[in-house]
Amino acid sequence: LMEANREAVQARSTGNTPFGAVLVDASGEIIMRQGNAEHDLHDATAHAEFVLASRASRTYDKQYLWGCTLYTTCEPCPMCTGGIYWANIGKIVFGITEERLLEMTGADDKNPTFHMGAEKIIAAGQKEIALEGPVPEMEEEIVAVHKGFWDKT
Repeated sequence: LMEANREAVQARSTGNTPFGAVLVDASGEIIMRQGNAEHDLHDATAHAEFVLASRASRTYDKQYLWGCTLYTTCEPCPMCTGGIYWANIGKIVFGITEERLLEMTGADDKNPTFHMGAEKIIAAGQKEIALEGPVPEMEEEIVAVHKGFWDKT
């Protein structure tokens, strides 16, 4: 999660929303990194988790990805969770909940977050993707990257 948060810091420094993700293989090695990229790509779907899942799906086979873990600073939205599901990434670990994110973003139009956790998306699917989070030890560090970015913080 610390590495994912470094990606969030980098994303913010380039004008993007402060979210980050890393993909780790079964041996614990980081194999991909991604920050939000919508500003660079002018693509509102360029969330860190979604772009990373798409890249991973084009790079690795599904069996390999099932043994991987996607670490992300914030609980993935329904779109991102769906992308992770279709890429066949077997585990998600997130730092803070979508509810905590909503507390920070409020009604900011840069992040019109859903009121739906990733577990609901996973439960509606046919794969048992492992989901872990939030990670309280990382909350302060993750929230710090968002300070002053959103209208409400």
